[in-house]
Amino acid sequence: MLRTAALRTTRIRRVLVLCAAAVAAGALALAAPGAQAAPSGQPAPGTVAPQVYAPPAGAQAGPAAAAERRHTGREIHRFLTWFYGEHGPTDSQREHFVSDFLKQKQADNPDHDVLLCAQNTPQSIEVGPVTVAQSAGFGWATVTAYWADGTTSTFTGYVALDSHPIELHDVVCAR
Repeated sequence: MLRTAALRTTRIRRVLVLCAAAVAAGALALAAPGAQAAPSGQPAPGTVAPQVYAPPAGAQAGPAAAAERRHTGREIHRFLTWFYGEHGPTDSQREHFVSDFLKQKQADNPDHDVLLCAQNTPQSIEVGPVTVAQSAGFGWATVTAYWADGTTSTFTGYVALDSHPIELHDVVCAR
């Protein structure tokens, strides 16, 4: 009887130690960002960094992980909404988040903005639901531009599922 009670006490202690470790790990994970150390080269905690689109978690884990990591419909929608904004992409976005294929398409059509399928700046832009075709390797969404004269135009923006960083691969204008 005494031996059984001693074994039970030892097991309870082990369980309590494991529970305490799990609680400590959870507390660290939920700690305020300012309480965590900033990686070298990053702004100090509490400072405001410029808002930049961040690729999905795990996208920068290396070539092997990048080959296996594909963008989801939610990530593509978030990217397209950020990329097009209210009035179209900025010069920086056009430079850094557009495929070489689409840059060449723009170079071949200098009098027409191939990213907006227009020649003017829209009043506002709306991104529709995203469709993802894993077998094709692409996700796409219909983008609607609203113009000052009250008209609308639509085009489809395509994103390669395995592009790292995520980028707009192609745009097809509606006729």
